Amino acid sequence: MQGLFESLYNLNESDFFDRVNLHIHTNCSDGLIEPQEALKQAKKMNLKIISFTDHNSVQAYNHVSSGNYEGLQLISGVEFDCWHKSNFIHILGYGIDIHNIKIQNLCAKNSNATKLDIIRFFNKRNAGEVIQAIKGAGGIAVLAHPACCWNINLKKMIKELMKFGLEGVETYYPYIRHRGIVKFHSIQKIIDITKELNLVMTGGTDCHNKNLKLSIN
Repeated sequence: MQGLFESLYNLNESDFFDRVNLHIHTNCSDGLIEPQEALKQAKKMNLKIISFTDHNSVQAYNHVSSGNYEGLQLISGVEFDCWHKSNFIHILGYGIDIHNIKIQNLCAKNSNATKLDIIRFFNKRNAGEVIQAIKGAGGIAVLAHPACCWNINLKKMIKELMKFGLEGVETYYPYIRHRGIVKFHSIQKIIDITKELNLVMTGGTDCHNKNLKLSIN
């Protein structure tokens, strides 16, 4: 995990989104692209690092395994819907052992819980439990699209999540469509907080499409 932490920590803004995309949804959750096709397109686009981060599912890695594909690194990933106090948030996990029993227990038991917003919203996952499971599976826990967190004191919440083991914040994210409308914090504020707390900065397009070149969902 330390090697992955350092690898992600050394990425910068210029790496996202031309070389690195750490937020891709496949048809194993609410995305449209098949995992094998996503790999094929990523190689054609000369991406260097990607991750499939399906909602509450690691099923994509039953179709393709994490590892190196002719210069393209696929990092195992997942995006869990969960709650921290009254805040509905998403936690990304990178570099996890997808077979870890706690990760498997947190994953959705049916496809509706990976695709339907209303079902995903009413989940009972606790953010602390999710972060600790990611850590226990050898991974790195990252707060997804934090500008959309409806929390006045975002830094306080992030510091609370750090006590459970949060190590990163998604700072390079497009914030369009509904997330652009409900955005509660500025991107610069997110960057400032992340730097101040010395956390890993990650990013991705949140692709839900069949074409990675049109990956803004």
